[in-house]
Amino acid sequence: MVKHHVKDLGLANKGKLRIEWAAHEMPVLKSITERFKKEKPLMGIRVTACLHVTTETANLMETLKAGGAEISLCASNPLSTQDDVAASLVKNSGISVFAIKGEDTKTYYRHIKDSLSIKPQITMDDGADVVSTLHKEEKALLKYVIGGTEETTTGVIRLKAMAADGALQYPIIAVNDAYTKHLFDNRYGTGQSTMDGIIRATNRLIAGSVFVIAGYGWCGRGVAMRAKGHGARVIITEVDPLKALEATMDGYEVMSIKEASRIGDIFVTATGNINVISKECFSVMKDGAIVCNTGHFNVEIDIESLQKMSKAKRIIRDYVEEYTLKNGRRIYLLGEGRLINLAAAEGHPSAVMDMSFANQALCVEYMVKNAKKLQKTVYSVPEKIDKEIARLKLKAMGIKVDTLTPEQKKYLQSWEMGT
Repeated sequence: MVKHHVKDLGLANKGKLRIEWAAHEMPVLKSITERFKKEKPLMGIRVTACLHVTTETANLMETLKAGGAEISLCASNPLSTQDDVAASLVKNSGISVFAIKGEDTKTYYRHIKDSLSIKPQITMDDGADVVSTLHKEEKALLKYVIGGTEETTTGVIRLKAMAADGALQYPIIAVNDAYTKHLFDNRYGTGQSTMDGIIRATNRLIAGSVFVIAGYGWCGRGVAMRAKGHGARVIITEVDPLKALEATMDGYEVMSIKEASRIGDIFVTATGNINVISKECFSVMKDGAIVCNTGHFNVEIDIESLQKMSKAKRIIRDYVEEYTLKNGRRIYLLGEGRLINLAAAEGHPSAVMDMSFANQALCVEYMVKNAKKLQKTVYSVPEKIDKEIARLKLKAMGIKVDTLTPEQKKYLQSWEMGT
């Protein structure tokens, strides 16, 4: 049995069936898997992956293994692991997994170090915690690493800051920035799965509610679309004037977070920044306000201040903590302030993760082939990979598109023809 630390290997058969169910909606990744089986482009490559341990991630791990990689997987969030999936990967796929849903912070970081014990040549991150651990605590392992990938907006922000400071010690591809990732995963995936998590946790009616979304990036856009579709009155808060203007012209109300805090029923943070919902916000919220986060880390809601303002706290439903303030008002925090779509639900639908994880697989292959030519910085996904994934997805959906005629290509490449 491979090295592992999971909740219960007895859950493996249930996990196997759920992994197969997700695979039905992941045709692009399947086509890459079939090619990897034949070509073995990752033969002998050691990969440490720090991702949400879900059914979709399991299919990505199978793809990398088909390509010849040795994999060690850990969770990128303490509440995002699906324990049956972790068990199946260990028992049925022979992949090392260190992840347990609900693990404490100490165990979370121990699992990251456990997953690094294979001395990875490639890192695959969702939030840059593996990269951070390597650069701060496991520097001796950096000599083995040739490159990496990063899945999420928050991680890319951290990595670009490291690169700007000259601290980053190997090249990393920002998978999050691929069009076939952020336009679909961040918007449609986050939109649907965030609403799913909120509804599962609370069973509250969205229609008619005042729904406040902090941040109008691709994730915020997606949540806004779905909340509006449920019949909510949607309010956007922003710090970027361009995004605020876009939200206004998309038909949403835009105001400051302090102003929105007075009238909101449900709050969702999607910024990647710290203390977006602060003590000042809690002090004016309605009795019964619901607060949650769909950004990567649990820093967007100032939970410490909420605790200090409260005279009592209890778990009233699964993933719902009731904080009673000293003035008697109640505020409900979902999923401990962690990713609500993975804490209380199953994360993004497999149809969008198909494209995101196809990017991961192809970018790992690209990194293995090209790492020696790359600098120690953050790179965008090569356009060729992005377009190939879109082509494969359209093909799987039975959709045909036009191609330029020779005459049209010539026109676009010339300047003499004018009008």
